[in-house]
Amino acid sequence: MDPSSTALAERVLPAVLAVALASTHLLARSELFLARLSRGRFLSFAGGVSVAYVFVHVLPEIDDFRKPMNEQALIALPTEKEVYLVTMLGFITYYGLEQLAHQSAEQSIDDKPSPGIFRVHVASYAAYNAIVGYLLFHQEAPGVSNLLLFALALGLHFLLNDVSLEDRHEEAYHRTGRWALAVAVLVGAGVGSVTELDRATLGLLFAFLAGGIMLSVVREEVPADREGKFWSFTAGVTVYTAVLLVA
Repeated sequence: MDPSSTALAERVLPAVLAVALASTHLLARSELFLARLSRGRFLSFAGGVSVAYVFVHVLPEIDDFRKPMNEQALIALPTEKEVYLVTMLGFITYYGLEQLAHQSAEQSIDDKPSPGIFRVHVASYAAYNAIVGYLLFHQEAPGVSNLLLFALALGLHFLLNDVSLEDRHEEAYHRTGRWALAVAVLVGAGVGSVTELDRATLGLLFAFLAGGIMLSVVREEVPADREGKFWSFTAGVTVYTAVLLVA
């Protein structure tokens, strides 16, 4: 493929994948998409894929972003420890939001979070999705395969979030929330197509994203009342780790 064709593919493919990821929220309503599957097994497999992607791909990539930080960073992060603090911040942020929604539901008559909490919850995941859309255009490791692996892992991760948010907010999420998350991916991709942050800030976005992914997996797999399946989860980790290592 000549350089001009390669450059065109590098611009078109992220846009196509952004539309595909946005469509995940619109097409994957749990009652319809997962009705023919074992929900626990499928979602556990998706969670395993997400974990493999974080540990085998995202965290090493964060370290690559960190290397030029002292020279280029907008925010001074001179040590590796401080970079991973941002990952922990992503985890804590989304854990706090989950607790906020849970407490609001416990205090309501119909066991649903208040409309205000719903808007905060959806807005926080919309910001998360916008980061994903932006990063479609800015991967540390160039190449089609790397981009496809990113999109596949995040697509399965979006399914985890969809099921959780619809369980929590029910009709409100189906009516408006999923549309907000779909639009957020496209907005982030649109911004990413015309702007480029310095490497240090991109590394921070990846770090924050990793923390959010880990919280989503823990949320679905750890509580006793969830339908998590250990062997399906392990299969997801194993299969996607093998794919990442040979890609």
